[in-house]
Formats: sequence, C-alpha cells, structure tokens
Amino acid sequence: MAQNFNELIMYSKTFSGLTPELEVCLKDIAPVITPHLKQVTDSFYEQLATIPAAEKYLAGRIEHLKAAHLKWMINLFELDVDAQFAEGMYKVGDIHVKVNLPVEFMAGAMTLINTEIIKLVIDKMGSDLDKCSKALQAINAVTGLALMIMQQSYQESSIAEELEKFLKISGMSRTLFTNLAKAYN
Repeated sequence: MAQNFNELIMYSKTFSGLTPELEVCLKDIAPVITPHLKQVTDSFYEQLATIPAAEKYLAGRIEHLKAAHLKWMINLFELDVDAQFAEGMYKVGDIHVKVNLPVEFMAGAMTLINTEIIKLVIDKMGSDLDKCSKALQAINAVTGLALMIMQQSYQESSIAEELEKFLKISGMSRTLFTNLAKAYN
C-alpha cells in the first residue's frame, strides 16, 4: 500500500499535539539536549539488556543499534517534522517487523526513552520552569508522533507480511486476491 506521508504527518501532528511552536522549541533546545543524548542511549540499552526477552534482538548488535538509536534521537530535535520525517519513522516501524520485534517493544522502549529524557531536561532546564515545561511538552509530542507513525507502519507491514504468507500457502495470485477483494467491497 502506498503511503501518503503528507497526510500521515498531518494526522499524527493532530493526535500528538505537535504544534509549530513546539517544533520550534525542539530546535531551540537541541544545542542543550543533543550533546547528552549519547548518555540517554547508553542508559536505554543498559535497561534493555536487563529484559530477558530483548536479549535475542541485541546479541552482537549493541554498538550498531546504539549508533542508529542516537542518530534517531538527534533527528527528533534537528529535523523538520514533515513528510520526509514521517517516511523515516515509517521505515523504522517496517524494520521492526522485518526483525520480528514484538510490537510492545516500541511502546515500552519509548517509555524508557522518555523517562531518561525527562531526567535530562529537568537537569539542564529545571531552573527555568516555563522553558522546562515547554521542552517536555515538545519532546512528549514528537516522541508520541514518532511512535504513532512507527506503530502504523508496523501494523501495515505485519498485514502485508501475513498477506504474502497467505498468497504463498494458497497459491493464489495477488491479482486474483485484489480482484476478489474489490468484488467483496
């Protein structure tokens, strides 16, 4: 299914509450926050290592995963949150399906990440309550938006993967399946 990333980003912004003002806030706080995101990534992977179900997804890949994770986190603060951003988040969800990562790992991971980022923001901006509050709102909105897009991708990729299995098992062609689906609707 072809995804319209312009529609997806607008839809996701509506649900996450990511306003233009909060997008500006993310870029404004980037110089304060991004230099410390490596520590957030390290802490995140330390926590993941304590979860037995995560072990098989981490084995032999920690450094590669940390590098990709750090880049992803920096992008939350530095990239424009537009259709291209949505496409990138969508690909992350698709990759999670390809490695058979359980869907709950994404939501759980985002909770762990946000917990670490909250500590960081309070440490760096806690003396300015207005700035700290606005920063936390912006971060909550962008991480919520990213999670929404990744989960939508995960769901669509999972359905597509199941359809491919069905077509292979049944011997049905995609054309026949598509025609039957159109006739049913």
